[in-house]
Amino acid sequence: MPFPGGLWWLLCCRRGFTLLRRDYGEAEREADGEAEEEEEASFELRAHGDQGSLEVSLSQPTRSSSGSERSLLVAEEMRSLIVDKGPGPVEDEPDALVKGWLQREMRGCMKTPWIRPRKYWFVLTPDSLDYYSSNEKGARRLGSLVLTSLCSVLWPDKQLYKETGYWSVTVFGRKHCYRLYTEHLNEAVRWVCAVQKVIDSKAPVQTPTQLLMRDVEEHRDSPEVLEQIYRCNPILRYTSGPLYAPLLPFPYGSLDQSAPGPRSYTTLRDEAVKLFNSLQQLESERDPVPLMQGVLQTCLDLPPLVDEIYCQLVKQTTEPPAPGGQGDLHYWQLLTCMSCTFLPSPPVLRFLRFHLDRTENRFPASEMAKYACFIREALGKTKGRECVPSLEEILVLMQRQEMICTVHCPGAPACSVAISSHTTAEEVAQELVSRLGLSQSPNLFALYEQSRRREQPVGSATLLADVLTRFENLAGEDREQDPPCRLCFKHYGFLDTDNVPRDSLEFALLFEQAHEMVLRGYVPTSEETLQTLAALRLQSLNSDFSTHAPFPRLEELFPPHVLHARLPPLPHRPPKCRGARLRAGLLAGGLWGQALAKQRAERDQRLRGRLREEGASTMAAIVEKWKLLQGMGRPEAMAAYVALVREWPGFGSTLFDVDLQASPVGAGPQRLWLGIGAKAVSLYKPGEPEPLDSFCYGRISSFGASDSSTFRLSVEDRDLLFETSQVDEIAQLLKTYLASAGAQRLPRPQEPPTSAPTLEPSVLPQGLCPAPGPWPPVASSHS
Repeated sequence: MPFPGGLWWLLCCRRGFTLLRRDYGEAEREADGEAEEEEEASFELRAHGDQGSLEVSLSQPTRSSSGSERSLLVAEEMRSLIVDKGPGPVEDEPDALVKGWLQREMRGCMKTPWIRPRKYWFVLTPDSLDYYSSNEKGARRLGSLVLTSLCSVLWPDKQLYKETGYWSVTVFGRKHCYRLYTEHLNEAVRWVCAVQKVIDSKAPVQTPTQLLMRDVEEHRDSPEVLEQIYRCNPILRYTSGPLYAPLLPFPYGSLDQSAPGPRSYTTLRDEAVKLFNSLQQLESERDPVPLMQGVLQTCLDLPPLVDEIYCQLVKQTTEPPAPGGQGDLHYWQLLTCMSCTFLPSPPVLRFLRFHLDRTENRFPASEMAKYACFIREALGKTKGRECVPSLEEILVLMQRQEMICTVHCPGAPACSVAISSHTTAEEVAQELVSRLGLSQSPNLFALYEQSRRREQPVGSATLLADVLTRFENLAGEDREQDPPCRLCFKHYGFLDTDNVPRDSLEFALLFEQAHEMVLRGYVPTSEETLQTLAALRLQSLNSDFSTHAPFPRLEELFPPHVLHARLPPLPHRPPKCRGARLRAGLLAGGLWGQALAKQRAERDQRLRGRLREEGASTMAAIVEKWKLLQGMGRPEAMAAYVALVREWPGFGSTLFDVDLQASPVGAGPQRLWLGIGAKAVSLYKPGEPEPLDSFCYGRISSFGASDSSTFRLSVEDRDLLFETSQVDEIAQLLKTYLASAGAQRLPRPQEPPTSAPTLEPSVLPQGLCPAPGPWPPVASSHS
């Protein structure tokens, strides 16, 4: 039976009044609870500079059986931070800074378009932000947000204004977050500036942990006082219970979730508490390595938490129930990893060093003392990491040992080098230069990150532990087409290639590097010469021709791009109009689309067959030339190979693919090779043996990065702009050659080259590759 119309009207009205009471009427009850929650909050903060005796007896924060209350015993003077402002009538505020009507979000009403946020009368004082039911005298105070130096305020969001028509003012307090709205931007800006000014005027606050850290430092020479401090303050000692508040002060408010990274975080305070729960899980973990790496990654993503984790680890390793047990050693192992990755702030560092000394004195010759000694040495070397330690590095650090790093040397066996978390690429390169007998070579060497698709030098100041972590991360990803990366030791700069002894290891490195240039197409020469080079390569690998000799793949002997150039080009189709593209799109899903796919598959099969035929004919020609090298030894074959490659004038230069935007040889951008050599910088047209232009270093006035993808080279009165993805590599190599060439003119970025001073030449050690770093808009040509 259908309801009468009047009954439907009554039900709708009742539902509407229920919604209004929920969103508006509850403001009164919510206001009553705000002041109580402010009073209920744990008073672990204290204004910096407050005077008084420090008789602090702090217990671990605990919850009642109902879980709704928490208590923290502190001195009465610490309660003075909270201003007692319960609900009461509005009075004339002589110290009011800003007053006005603002709309406050109630129960997510901004997400409910049919319910407008309710207006309140807000008053900003030097201590708090209060709001009232009206601006009339005697109006009831509905709530108060105490402002401290840890509060924060967000600026109006333009995107939110486009969605809702309101400018937002968000103020974060300890227990509450006021999301206020106004229709005028200037009013929102006025409130934000006023609130921020009040926050900035507040003295820094300190937690009980910070106060006790200061006391420990002051009384470190009084063992009796120190023992009393540790005995009377459980917050400094190990606890098996949860932590309900961080040990250090953190600003209130949400984190910026727009930051790059796969992980999302809440507030710093919440993340600090979560990390303590993770630390407690270490005690019972059979394999603590993944959990340790997760804690380290969180600290890397959120640097303010580094000091907090250090304090938590010091707390958990102080007077544990089973010193030296498995759970206690897991804490010390994580503390070891932290000391090799992050450097704490000076106050926390002093507290940590005191803790290490205290542990060594109380437990001499124990595992804990050994970890403490290792951590102290690590703290003296740590300068910051780009990546967290890899799983392998964490396992090594847990045993207080060094890692073994494998470095591949073209033409020579791979070298194993022992490294620590603080070893740089420069140190390993110098060790390899000495170990391989290259100390007398005038050329420069460096480590490279190498794969089939990518190769780049490793900066001298780069930690090899970070490089190995990147390799581990890449290996964990789905990269079926890209083989794992590896470290390779190679020439970085050629200063003299004519006087390298043929029987030396350096000549073998030179031979392998010349072969890499040939395969990548960076040696412009005839196809006949390329076949001869491939035959010489076979002779150096397998000696004389034999049907039983192993044959490398053709792409390992001959440049693949030459074979692809023989194939007929794809037919050029003129661009279709919009109607033709629409008809083609409609037909693509039917029989016509299947026919097109079949035609493409047949065409690709024909091209692959043609490529196999060209490869077979090329391999046959290479084998015939190989047979003519009967009796040639490996050193002679290598020398003949290098001699053929050296016929190209650009041999010894490092080539970069660039797009020239401002060219002295033609108009418009064009694809070129930028060759960086020991004596000059040259421009080549790809495939052409002769340079289009060449500039000796005496003509170069300045160089640097205009932006992340544009390299600027100033030659006398001309500025050349190159579009490239290797801006840093080009600048680093130029700096290296200029440092080796001696004094150069150094114009300042904003001054003409004629007023540049002349500096003394800098000495670049062998095996040193310049460290990567940010470049100014116009960098100097020498440092």
